[in-house]
Amino acid sequence: MRTLRQLVAGDEFIQLAIRLGLLALLIYWSFVLVRPFVPILAWSAVLAVALYPVFNWLTGMLGGRAGLAAMVLTSVALAVVIGPATWLGIGAVEGVRELAGQLSAGNVLVPSPWPEVKAWPLIGVPLYDLWDRASTNLSVVLREVVPHLKPLAGILFAFASNAGVGMLKFLLSVVLAGFLFPHGRQLAAGCRSFLSRIVPEQSEHFLDLAGATIRAVSQGVIGVAVLQSLLAGVGFKLAGIPSAGLLAFAVMLLAIVQIGAAIVLLPVVIWLWSVKDFTTALALTLFFLVVGFLDNVLKPLVMGRGLTTPALVILVGVIGGTLAHGIVGLFIGPIILAVAWELITAWIRDDRARLAGPP
Repeated sequence: MRTLRQLVAGDEFIQLAIRLGLLALLIYWSFVLVRPFVPILAWSAVLAVALYPVFNWLTGMLGGRAGLAAMVLTSVALAVVIGPATWLGIGAVEGVRELAGQLSAGNVLVPSPWPEVKAWPLIGVPLYDLWDRASTNLSVVLREVVPHLKPLAGILFAFASNAGVGMLKFLLSVVLAGFLFPHGRQLAAGCRSFLSRIVPEQSEHFLDLAGATIRAVSQGVIGVAVLQSLLAGVGFKLAGIPSAGLLAFAVMLLAIVQIGAAIVLLPVVIWLWSVKDFTTALALTLFFLVVGFLDNVLKPLVMGRGLTTPALVILVGVIGGTLAHGIVGLFIGPIILAVAWELITAWIRDDRARLAGPP
């Protein structure tokens, strides 16, 4: 027969299993409730970390009034999001919808070359003939391929329709970040305490590394890319280029994934010299040259330290973040993945150094 001790132990095991089951259910249910707000919380935390040095400087300028500094910084951030960023987003959405409509209707066409191309020295006539043949032949090929690309139109329509929700998430993130600014020290202490339970010996180092990586990617990669795209969009509008917002959005994507904006800017410059007068073409070309080289000047100034995260990690973060969280994930994805990469790399490097050290 079973002893009393065995019965008590079995009863305790059952109670422990019930408690663990209830705790697991509570955690899962809490995650389900919080999951829709995860992108907003993540982006607000990124904004708070990235702009905290500016908040500290502004607090000092305002005589230590942290609440007023947070209000001013939040107002400026909201003005940027509501103004230029909204203009860029609306233009990109219109371009995406137009492209999706062409794919859905099956009438995507390659434009014919401009007659002015023939007047270009040396390469004008051969380039015009090549472009003309490519326009005719590619149009026939595209008419055959476009029906197979119609599923892509649905994806593009979905992306464009979610842009409004993404903009609302941006606004909420900026407002929430404004509430986080005055409590930055307490939040950092809480993160340090949490990390000390997971990695006791490296909690301080990991927290500093995470903060430095967030600032490096958000300011040196995302921030510079957004600035480049806004300036490029202004130039596209001044030049009268169709789908200027979509081209500016392409500039931002290429800048984020570290490819560079030259892929978009170079054809635009060629187009300018073919259809605009000399003065306008020269002025806009100089403007686009400044925009193209802007990242080479600003990145070393704002990043503070060299970013060691591979470009492939940034690219995967952009694609995965966009697929998972829409337009907000486009910015959150590379930052979160870069932080994870840097922390894992530091963890492995520290473990190897510890193993290679003296016994």
